[in-house]
Amino acid sequence: MAVPQNKISKSRRNMRRAHDALVAANPNECGNCGELKRPHHVCPSCGHYDQREVVAVSTGVDIDEDAA
Repeated sequence: MAVPQNKISKSRRNMRRAHDALVAANPNECGNCGELKRPHHVCPSCGHYDQREVVAVSTGVDIDEDAA
């Protein structure tokens, strides 16, 4: 089993982990509706991708209150 010969100092360990931080999201504006969306993804508010409708988005959901 591999065992380190010498102790890794906290400074050296933390310097190695310096590049592991998460980066903030980079939202783009939808060309159709103007809402913010993730780049290269379908717009969740209007369902468009690259100036064409890919997913049909319904405006509302009818809930039958007797069934619930």
